[in-house]
Amino acid sequence: MATLRSRIALALIKKQLPKIVAADPVAELGDGLHVAVVGSGSPLPDDKRGNPCTLVIAGEKVFVVDAGEGASETINRMGIDPGRIEALLLTHFHSDHIGGIPSVNLQRWVADGTDTPMPVLGPPGAERVVKGFNDAYRLDRSYRTAHHGEDYVDPAIGPMAVEEFPVPGEGESIVVLEDDGLVVSAFEVDHSPVAPVVGFRFDYQGRSAVISADTVYSGNLVKAAKNTDLLIHDALSIELLMMVAEAQTEAGNPARGKILADVHDYHATAPQAADAARQAGARALALTHVVPPLPLKGLEDIYLADAPDRFDGPLWIAADGDLYSLPAAGGLKRSNLISRRR
Repeated sequence: MATLRSRIALALIKKQLPKIVAADPVAELGDGLHVAVVGSGSPLPDDKRGNPCTLVIAGEKVFVVDAGEGASETINRMGIDPGRIEALLLTHFHSDHIGGIPSVNLQRWVADGTDTPMPVLGPPGAERVVKGFNDAYRLDRSYRTAHHGEDYVDPAIGPMAVEEFPVPGEGESIVVLEDDGLVVSAFEVDHSPVAPVVGFRFDYQGRSAVISADTVYSGNLVKAAKNTDLLIHDALSIELLMMVAEAQTEAGNPARGKILADVHDYHATAPQAADAARQAGARALALTHVVPPLPLKGLEDIYLADAPDRFDGPLWIAADGDLYSLPAAGGLKRSNLISRRR
C-alpha cells in the first residue's frame, strides 16, 4: 500500500523527470574545448573512481577516449546524451581501457537521432578488439532488434566501425581525425611492455588539451604537449602502491603483491607528470588513472609528493565527473557534472 511519503516521492519525481530527461549540459557549455573525466581510476577496485574514460567536447560534438568498465553509466550520470558521441578513440588495449566499450556502443546505438555505426579509431590491434566485441554482442543486438523493431533499433548500425592508424614515429605526431575545426593528433608513449600505446592532442578554436594515456615520463609527450592549455596525465604513488603490495604479501597473497609491485615501472609518478607539464609549457595539469585508491583525503599529499613544487600552474587530482572548460575566448574553469546534477 502506498504511504503518504511514497505518494509525495512519486509526485516529486513525476514533476522533475521531464526536466531531468531534457537536460543537455553539452548545449550549455558554449563554444570552446571541454574535457570531462568519466573515469579517473585504474583496474584496482575503487569506490570513488571508475576505470579510465575521458570525454572531449568540441563545440557540441563529443569524442570518447577509452571506455573502461562503467563508462556508459557515468556518462549518463553526467547528463551527457550518448547520441552525441561522434567517435571513440583508443589509446591501447588494457582491459581497464576497453571493458566498457560494448555498453557505450549500446547506449549510442539506441539513442534518438543515431543513424551511423559508432566509429572507433585506434593503433594496430584496434580492429581485432572491435571485431571481437562486435562478434560477442551479435546475439544481444538481434534480441534488441527483435524486441523493439528495426525502426528504433536498426541492426545495420549496431556493429561498430573500426579504423586503425599507424603508430607515429619517434618524436612525431600524426593527425588521426579532423572534424569541423577540430584536429586530433596521436603520438606514441612508453607503457612497456605494452605496445603500441598512444596519447592524443585535441586542438579546437585556438585551445588545446592533451591526454597522456598510460605512460612513464615521455619525451614524445612533452613534445606533443607543447604549450597546451591542459594536460591530463596518468600518475601513481610508488610509496602508497608498495604499501598495498606489501600488505597483500603479508596477508598470504604473494601473487597479488607481486602484480601490484610490478605496476610502478610503467606509469609516471605525480612529480614526473609535473615535470612533463612544466617542460611542455602546459598551462594546467590534471592527474588521473589514480593508483592506488585514495580512501582518505589526507593521502592526497602523499600521492602528490613534491609535484606542486615542480609545476607552478593549476594542478588537480581529477575526480569522476570533473569538467575542464576551455572557452574559445580564453580562460579555464573547473566544475563537476555529477555534483551539479545532485
